[in-house]
Amino acid sequence: MKTRTRSQEKILNLLKTLNRPISAQDLYIELRNGQHNIGLATVYRALEALKLEGVVRVRTLGNGESLYSLVQRDRHYLTCVNCDRSIPIEQCPVHQLEQQLQQSHHFKVYYHTLEFFGMCDLCQEEES
Repeated sequence: MKTRTRSQEKILNLLKTLNRPISAQDLYIELRNGQHNIGLATVYRALEALKLEGVVRVRTLGNGESLYSLVQRDRHYLTCVNCDRSIPIEQCPVHQLEQQLQQSHHFKVYYHTLEFFGMCDLCQEEES
């Protein structure tokens, strides 16, 4: 494991405290509100380094916004293309495939995401 910078440690601690996905811009605001003198470019660099280390995941929403969170377990979602609401699903239909790919390709998987895009029940009702 590489030695982490102070910025990376601050970001990791904040992600642990928040325990929810957050955008880099909102993370920057949270750090500034917590009296941490850190620039937005530094936040992006630190997040990228933590992602490459396998401790932070990034999820890009349908609107293009990227959300960052700690890698704790695999996450799966049903995402509405109309209202952007994401509904977490607990089942993991690809867990066995992940293990097979690690073995057959000698590839270390940090995490995976699975996302289905469609229309939620509320938006379907509004269309009717």
